Amino acid sequence: MKKTVLKNYAKLIAKTGVNVKSGQDVIIRAELDQPEFVAYVAEECYRAGARNVRVEWSHQPVSRLNAIYQSEDTLAEVAPWQEEKLRDQSLSLPAVIYLESADPDGMNGVDAHKVSSASMRRFPKIKPYRDAMENKYQWCIAAVAGKNWAKKVFPKEKNAQAAEEKLWEAILRCSHAEGNPIGNWNEHNKNLSERCRILNGLHLKKLFYRSSNGTDLTVGLMPEGVFAGGGETTLSGRYFNPNIPSEEVFTTPRRGLAEGVVYSTKPLSYQGQLIENFHLRFADGKVTEAAAEKGEEVLKKMLAMDEGASYLGECALVPFDSPINESGLLFYNTLFDENASCHLALGRGFSMCVKDYENYSDEKIKELGVNDSMIHVDFMIGARDLSIEGETEDGARVAIFKNGNWSLAL
Repeated sequence: MKKTVLKNYAKLIAKTGVNVKSGQDVIIRAELDQPEFVAYVAEECYRAGARNVRVEWSHQPVSRLNAIYQSEDTLAEVAPWQEEKLRDQSLSLPAVIYLESADPDGMNGVDAHKVSSASMRRFPKIKPYRDAMENKYQWCIAAVAGKNWAKKVFPKEKNAQAAEEKLWEAILRCSHAEGNPIGNWNEHNKNLSERCRILNGLHLKKLFYRSSNGTDLTVGLMPEGVFAGGGETTLSGRYFNPNIPSEEVFTTPRRGLAEGVVYSTKPLSYQGQLIENFHLRFADGKVTEAAAEKGEEVLKKMLAMDEGASYLGECALVPFDSPINESGLLFYNTLFDENASCHLALGRGFSMCVKDYENYSDEKIKELGVNDSMIHVDFMIGARDLSIEGETEDGARVAIFKNGNWSLAL
């Protein structure tokens, strides 16, 4: 891939993604196989005014070895220096960039029970710092073409370099990062914002999902809830884009109000392991039945991570004819596959999806119906024939999606 193209993409991440403030620190989290692109992003952050850019490297093969050989007690540790780093981050509020390039199958063979149990034990130590940072800093997840990831997406391509080039082309195309990336995103955000305006004007209290694959789900919404999409704004007023790409307009449902069954339409990659062809049945908002053709143990461990993991935290509306779905590719990566068509998320909800959330305490946010959990895991449910109807506060039915796409009324 041409350096000029990659540098434009890096600029998009620094300026439109996290929108670095003058004098702000930046943390870049990336795999070891991406040194050149990380340097491009770091330089663009400095050009945008960053005071200091720190890179936190990871290496999936070593992460896998840690998961295999370390005891659960060791995996669950949060060392004093790690806690001090979290404390400092919660106070200094650096912008954080996550560059994803890992192998979707890179954690196959690890003990899912040990890893999930360790995560459950780590979470209470981390949660206070995560909560302290919520809605206060900019962050962005973007993708970089990794060799093993490229092999997974393009298994018929025998030349590894050619596969990687194809993945780069797909990432840039689906991320609106060709030509004039920043101009593309300015227009894209305007379109998503207009969808939000229309949906919020409907004052919906329920969503009804129906598809011939068996999906028949009703989800209740909060009276105080709002739809969001594209860019977000921190409590201090800094606008940023947390996901590149993003095609979604989303809200947080009301905890306890989900009834019926929903079937996945794409594989879910969770902690480096794939879950395929699964369904979830809900009663009183909670998952009461879960089954999968592949990865069922991982799915059930995920649902048992904590009390909130089996409740919904997000309803996202994405047209079936999205750029990602039209690419015809299965990315085996949630960032892309969730933006191919409609999805739901298990676990933590978004306080920002409550109108005037900044005026409420954490306890009030939960009281209004926002779910809390250590996880937030998106899974794809969009289909060509998916229909979504909304019910307004006065009981009227409104077509939101027809045949997998926005209805003509929207």
